[in-house]
Parts: sequence; structure tokens; C-alpha cells
Amino acid sequence: QVQLVESGGGLVQAGGSLRLSCAASGRTISRFVMGWFRQAPGKKREFAAAISWDGGTTYYVDSVKGRFTISRDNAKNTVYLEMNSLKPEDTAVYYCAASGLGPPDAIRSMTYDYDYWGQGTQVTVSS
Repeated sequence: QVQLVESGGGLVQAGGSLRLSCAASGRTISRFVMGWFRQAPGKKREFAAAISWDGGTTYYVDSVKGRFTISRDNAKNTVYLEMNSLKPEDTAVYYCAASGLGPPDAIRSMTYDYDYWGQGTQVTVSS
């Protein structure tokens, strides 16, 4: 079992930055694909970013490309999401997820590809 705990969310003005962290426990995530998803009020949970087991491959939804950066530190069992140039439409609960389904170098972007989830952290961007 993998437990995931997100932190770093908060209220920020448009154009600002936040850094989310996802700390894993229970077992090492070094062979897991890790992802960040987000869910705005009244909307479905959507993919934001993912990273392969070694950090060598990353993938982003178009709406965050060039503004968000996903990274990981396997020694710390932690994944990060650096968010810059934030927009009001980025407002959502952000969830960290771990995928042990399939090869660790194959990026996945669907919620059903991930078998472990955190509780989420709220990000609110004011205009």
C-alpha cells in the first residue's frame, strides 16, 4: 500500500506561484509513474501532469504546458508540482496519484491508470 499526502496548496493572486508536494509512505514510489490531477467545482477530475519513474519523461495537459513543472525525488519519496503564472481557471483541488499499473517508464494520463490517490490540496487563484 502507498499513502500519499499533498501539501502546499493555498490562495494566490493571478500570476503568482505555488509549489505542491506529495509525500509518499508505506512503500517506495521509485518504480511508480506519478501524476497530478485536479478537480474544479462541478467538473470531472482531470489530468494535469505525470512523470516517469526516473524523471526522464514528463507529460502535461496543454493548458498547463510552459507554466507547470512536475519533478520527483525518489530518495525522499516525494513528488512536486511547481506552478507558475497561475490563472483563476487553475483553481481546483489538486490530487497526487501513483500508478503501479504497467511499465514505470510509460506515462499515463487517465484516472483509471492510477491505483493510489492522496486526499488533495486546495489551490485557489484570485483574479
